[in-house]
Amino acid sequence: MTTQTWDTQRYQAQHSFVWQYGTALIDLLAPQSGEQILDLGCGTGQLTNVLAEAGAQVEGIDADPAMVAQAQQNYPGLTFRTADARDFEVATPVDAVFSNAVLHWVLQPETVVQSVRRALKPGGRFVAEFGGKGNVQTIISAVESCLHQPNFWYFPSVAEYASLLEAHGFEVTFAALIDRPTPLEDGDRGLANWLRMFGARFFSGLSETETASMIRQVEDRVRTDRSALTLSRLYQNGGWVADYRRLRILAIRQGNE
Repeated sequence: MTTQTWDTQRYQAQHSFVWQYGTALIDLLAPQSGEQILDLGCGTGQLTNVLAEAGAQVEGIDADPAMVAQAQQNYPGLTFRTADARDFEVATPVDAVFSNAVLHWVLQPETVVQSVRRALKPGGRFVAEFGGKGNVQTIISAVESCLHQPNFWYFPSVAEYASLLEAHGFEVTFAALIDRPTPLEDGDRGLANWLRMFGARFFSGLSETETASMIRQVEDRVRTDRSALTLSRLYQNGGWVADYRRLRILAIRQGNE
């Protein structure tokens, strides 16, 4: 899906908010007992397990083999496999495709939407949440200023993504851009840990000393940011808050073909 690599232990220990916030998305999905649901970008499997506990017949897929291996270790009774969001296939069409905190990593969104449509039964649901327009803008601006590195995520507006879905045979029944300032775990180290986990590509080719120096520069820039885009000070009481904005979507697959 991307060249991003993942430290699964750090992901589980220091970034649990990723799946914890996803429980609200499951409420939007409203899984029913017996439904077949695909968890697209399952990570280490926590939300896949929540779907299974609701009675769904669920399969989790992720592009990263380490994530899939960790998910299988966490939940040996569930089914996980490695697959790419851009070209995945299912044995039989499913009732719903669910995806949390994944699709901003895929810079070819049209191929994802096409794959999701192929995977769904007519009338099937696509429920997704990922970074939307303006997501972590203060952090990105600091990185661009300090490292002269461009953003490598896909953060669309509501109109942009709804139009893409409609162009590929979906009816969008719910779409919202949600401001969600998110406390980062591990106190004063929160932003550094976040950058090392989610922004590792920014530091590609740098030594550990150079990376640590650049992270300190980014921290200093974010700590003093007073821009209008900053919803609140991102460094508060010895801890960090990321300026998340999430795009949440519910769309229905149209047509019988």
